[in-house]
Amino acid sequence: MTERPRPGDEAVLMRWMRLEIGKINAGIVAERKTLRRLLEEDTPSSTTKGGEEYRFDASVIADLGERLPQELHRRLKLPIIVYFDMTVTDSGFFADEAAAEALRHLGAISHLRRMREGRLWVAKPIVYDLINRYPTVIQAVMR
Repeated sequence: MTERPRPGDEAVLMRWMRLEIGKINAGIVAERKTLRRLLEEDTPSSTTKGGEEYRFDASVIADLGERLPQELHRRLKLPIIVYFDMTVTDSGFFADEAAAEALRHLGAISHLRRMREGRLWVAKPIVYDLINRYPTVIQAVMR
């Protein structure tokens, strides 16, 4: 007979954390749409991984449409996803070059910031400011 795992075992904790992160991430948009497509919709929306409707703030979508160049309208997929890793406590990262370009163009992050190995790392306070500044357009994903 095998020994039953103890609740404090690391494997048990990691399995439990993955389940909880899955619940948190159920609100993440399943199909990201281009800014161009969202600008064409009367009520810009998509669907979450959990099957719920996700409505974008139409005024934020319109603002991005006015402030970003047309070329980015077709490349930028929304929402912009920022990833938080359980092993990195002070930062999150963006993995989309078009999103990084849009954030630089908006003056939300420095033009000196560049992607390294497919990731653009940003301190959490800056990420939280971006989420507040652009509601519904940036979503955080736990990994």
